[in-house]
Amino acid sequence: MLLIKTIRYSFVICLLMWSFGPQVVVAITAKDKYFKAEAAYRALQKNAKKQKYRDNWLNCIDKFKSVYRHDPSGPWAPAGLYQTGNLYRGLYRWSHKLEDIEQAKDHYERIIKRFPQSAYRTKAESAIKIINKELSASKRIKNKKNTNRDIGTKTDTIGSLIQQTQRASLAPRSNPIKKSGQKTKITGLRYWSNPSYTRIVIDADNETTFSHNLLKKDPSIHKPQRLYVDLDHSWLGEKTQKTVPIDDNLLSNARAGQYNRETVRVVVDIKSFTRYNIFSLKSPFRIVIDVWGKSDGKKSFRRSTAITRRSKLPKKGSLAKQLALGVRRVVIDPGHGGSDYGAPGYLRGVHEKHVTLKISKLLAKKIKQQLGLEVILTRTTDRHLTLEERTAIANTQNADLFISIHTNSHRDRRAYGMETYILNFATDDEAVRVAARENATSQKNISDLQKILFDLMSHAKINESSRLAGFVHNSMYRNIKKRYSRTKSKGVKQAPFYVLLGAEMPAILIETSFISNPRECKRLVNSKYQNHLCDGIITGIRTYIKETNPSAMVRSRPAKGTSG
Repeated sequence: MLLIKTIRYSFVICLLMWSFGPQVVVAITAKDKYFKAEAAYRALQKNAKKQKYRDNWLNCIDKFKSVYRHDPSGPWAPAGLYQTGNLYRGLYRWSHKLEDIEQAKDHYERIIKRFPQSAYRTKAESAIKIINKELSASKRIKNKKNTNRDIGTKTDTIGSLIQQTQRASLAPRSNPIKKSGQKTKITGLRYWSNPSYTRIVIDADNETTFSHNLLKKDPSIHKPQRLYVDLDHSWLGEKTQKTVPIDDNLLSNARAGQYNRETVRVVVDIKSFTRYNIFSLKSPFRIVIDVWGKSDGKKSFRRSTAITRRSKLPKKGSLAKQLALGVRRVVIDPGHGGSDYGAPGYLRGVHEKHVTLKISKLLAKKIKQQLGLEVILTRTTDRHLTLEERTAIANTQNADLFISIHTNSHRDRRAYGMETYILNFATDDEAVRVAARENATSQKNISDLQKILFDLMSHAKINESSRLAGFVHNSMYRNIKKRYSRTKSKGVKQAPFYVLLGAEMPAILIETSFISNPRECKRLVNSKYQNHLCDGIITGIRTYIKETNPSAMVRSRPAKGTSG
């Protein structure tokens, strides 16, 4: 029966494409994806042996997620989300991992929030009620066991975390945590902060699984609301800072301790927040915690581990002030730097990190002069910055635009052209290749990242980033094409770049030209070519500002009889 349905839909798709073109088949393709995912789900339900392996569940989950990704506002999107939630519930019964049941709740809540008119809303609400009852019953049983084990004492496991850390440090040298090479060493905590946003990064020397949970405030034991992350098969490095004071509007501090012989727990004490995200990055492995609060609308920055030079505020009469569009501050990110040389050039001694810094400095200077905007560079010297640090700087500096500058590279030296990227799921193998290179990771890790990306896209500025990328890329290409022969536009593409993850403003990554190509490498180190590149980018930014609010251009014109 399933085979007949698949053949039927394939025939309809082909007929419609032949008659009207590919644009009419979006909903049918989403429907087709749903039926394929459902078939995989049924096969998993019938095979108890396959259900024992997590990968089989995640593969099936990804199929339903692809239904939503294909057409996020279409009629099949809530169905895809609902079945994703169901699968996470099924996985939880095998794994008993809290993160799985939280994922189930999260997908049900998305249906309620994004599709309030859908029939799946009622189903999602019922599923959440059942989950809450099951978790409450499980918690009561657990609390009863803890009470029987330690009658007459009132212990807060997180509150005793530091004491456990001290006990772990006094343990004999034969402690298997320190001897085993298979365990992951937690090497540090870093953070960046402003009044409405904080990013914390947990650094580790190896990849490991982890779970997280949000605990309610407990006045009876004087404990604030807390968010914790448990890292499995891990141990805390002797030199790792155990407590990092943050003390901003959102968080008090972050603290790490050896929760037991197999687990390191990192606890974040919360003052207030509106939402948070937790995801991992690879090569090297680290866990990123983003916490957001209510913005007060002020452009302020609290210095912490990320310190960057600030430029002067825009002058009176600048384009941003005239248009009153809110685009006042741009963060420019010169790719790579320090020990990270980036792609080697065709010419001896030429490396991506030097070229991107030179182009970025020139671009910053021209934006200040021609657009009157405030510009901040993530680096002004040849120093190393992690990819998550660059986005954190843009967020904590309350940037209105984020532009990351890079040069492309390929094993085939004949490859040439320019392309611009926004954060999204990769559309083709070439986009995956470029993202893997810029992320300094493998193409398999990019595939894994796309599963994480699904949970991060709801707050990403996709439409605004796409508009900015289109204007910047087209004007940059036109400006080069009229001055140089043999140029190529590879277009605006999408891929999961680490450096764009979590950006709260329109964000793009520009691959200016191929540094591996003999002709384009010579151009990239030429000051005239760099000037023309920057002029094209500035034209694109100017067009984006004007097109965002064209009526502001009318308001900015001086009235007759007055001087400009």
